[in-house]
Amino acid sequence: MFKFGNHIESKSFDSVISTLLTSAALMLPAFAMATNVMIETPLGDIEIELLEEDAPNTVANFLRYVDNDSYNLTFMHRSVPGFVIQGGGFAYDRETAKAVGISTFPTIENEFNVSNTRGTLAMAKGNDPDSADSQWFINLADNSAHLDNDTGGFTVFARVVGDGMQVADAIAGLSIVNAGGAANELPVIDFSGGALAEANLVMTDISRIDNFVMNAGLNDAWFNPVTSGQGFFVTVFPNLQSVSLSWFTFDTELPADDASANLGDPGHRWLTAIGPLDGNRSEMQVYITSGGLFDNGAAVENVEDGTIILTFDDCASGTVEYDIPSIDQQGSVPIQRVAADNQALCEALIVE
Repeated sequence: MFKFGNHIESKSFDSVISTLLTSAALMLPAFAMATNVMIETPLGDIEIELLEEDAPNTVANFLRYVDNDSYNLTFMHRSVPGFVIQGGGFAYDRETAKAVGISTFPTIENEFNVSNTRGTLAMAKGNDPDSADSQWFINLADNSAHLDNDTGGFTVFARVVGDGMQVADAIAGLSIVNAGGAANELPVIDFSGGALAEANLVMTDISRIDNFVMNAGLNDAWFNPVTSGQGFFVTVFPNLQSVSLSWFTFDTELPADDASANLGDPGHRWLTAIGPLDGNRSEMQVYITSGGLFDNGAAVENVEDGTIILTFDDCASGTVEYDIPSIDQQGSVPIQRVAADNQALCEALIVE
């Protein structure tokens, strides 16, 4: 375990710090939980980020199908390499081994605001600008010249994130057959003729991923009960999109004069780190502070030394991953709150 210096007999971190914590009714803005969706396919998963601010009604319509499980056992029914791949219209009926159209909700009003560039998702529609229902497509190329102008523009409501476009391109690279009707450009897997089976189709199963986003309700004291002689103070600044962390050990009495430490002075074992807020994580620059005297104008020196990645999966637990080159220390520390005073605030600041 990472050690800042010689460990001297100490009380547990929670018993020392919890007496200092008080609850406060803070007037803080609410920050929305980012809504991502996973499209599972036989060729890999495609994660998409929903653009709720740009197309709120279209996103709500898409999520209505997702939450109703309407997109389960559906398949990609159209592939035009260099243009789009399309799904959301047809499901595979395992009892009859046939394709069936999915039940649709009423059509929605067009909300064109974002250009149809590579990696974006848009709603399919007919000649009426407001005729979109369940079908969607992924733009394989920059299709803005055409799709941004046709029938009032095709509404982009999401974008592919991560390596999802590699999967989309792989689907576009499959063989294509004419299965009739709307499936006249059907991508198929290992198909050599005869009746199409489920295994030949690019099946899709679509579900939400609710990604936790750090908020000011995480501003608290944190520790790992296994190593309670050390602790962390975390402060999230949502308006500045930044996060700071202080990591320290503490003693109930001063160390001996001849005590040694592998980081800083024996009586001063403290790291600070700061970094940008990125959803539920922050990759932070570590600073080693030396010099200075309490309530005195003595100079302080801050030296950059390594990185910390702070990650929270929810309002109650997180992980500190560290790499401190100067002392050749790397590892990971699971953390939890010292007291649950701010957990309710954290949960209240999450808006689905």
